[in-house]
Amino acid sequence: MRRLLNTLFILTEDAYLALENENVVVKQENDVLGRVPLLTLENILYFGYKGASPFLMGECAKRGIGLCFLSTHGRFLARVCGENPGNVLLRKKQYQISEDSESSCIFARNFVAGKIFNARTVLERAKRDHPLNIDEEKFRLVSNELKASVKLSRKETDVDKLRGIEGNAASMYFSVFDDLILQNKKQFTFLGRSKRPPIGRVNALLSFAYTLLAHDCASALESVGLDAYVGFMHTDRPGRFSLALDLMEELRAIYADRFVVTLINNRIVKPSDFDEKENGVTLLNDVGRKRFLQEWQEKKREMIMHPFLEEKVAWGLVPYVQSLLLARTIRGDLEEYPAFLWK
Repeated sequence: MRRLLNTLFILTEDAYLALENENVVVKQENDVLGRVPLLTLENILYFGYKGASPFLMGECAKRGIGLCFLSTHGRFLARVCGENPGNVLLRKKQYQISEDSESSCIFARNFVAGKIFNARTVLERAKRDHPLNIDEEKFRLVSNELKASVKLSRKETDVDKLRGIEGNAASMYFSVFDDLILQNKKQFTFLGRSKRPPIGRVNALLSFAYTLLAHDCASALESVGLDAYVGFMHTDRPGRFSLALDLMEELRAIYADRFVVTLINNRIVKPSDFDEKENGVTLLNDVGRKRFLQEWQEKKREMIMHPFLEEKVAWGLVPYVQSLLLARTIRGDLEEYPAFLWK
């Protein structure tokens, strides 16, 4: 159980939520894990399978408190809403911003600046942690280019030009990505990013990580009342949760990419975890996916210091915290969306 930004996170899988004297009571078997006054809450995010009492759900709906049910892995299941949920106004504001290129760009440039900043952080950490294993001069040149790109993106007022800055920065970053792989180089060589379909084992790992991260971001956005399908940088397309893709940009390098590199360098994934077709398309097999997901869940439990809140949170909660901050910015409670800037 954890509270952040007037949101109660229930992370105990077998916890049951009840209502007693206008308090949310978190129970596990015969034990009471905690009590929180409803008066102090805006949202309750429940990651579990036992559920909540009808009385609590009814009171949350009556008071306009968002009660969101997610699977233990973070997949969005349902959200309890009253007759006049506040997220209607939130979504109307989101749609207005998405239709206005100038307003959209204000949000988009923070997503992009966060992405490039964090990509540079990954390279700077590699320089610091493995000075004897990498080409320091090559990393320094790319790092300087990324630093300049952050400044450019922060000033850009055109979404199309912003996408160009992001694309160039991603190309520079991936030009040295193979140097981050320090073990099993023969089995895990990275020759360049290929997406649909992924070519090579490293691309297979990256694509799977991005898919999981995108779904985590989509669940997080839905849990705070935002529409995951209407973005500010990624254009609308049927079946694509564009806002989730926007939100995950700042988390790609520091969350997904570092996770993949760790799997390879620590020899957690093996060549036998992949199925490779004659045309070069590579996918994780059943054993590989199971191994990947086990490690992914462990990663989500790892505690870090959130750079904006200056509080410790689990990695798995970062998409939810960023979604809360994004919702607050859209409402006007924050002047500017604070991207997750890893240091």
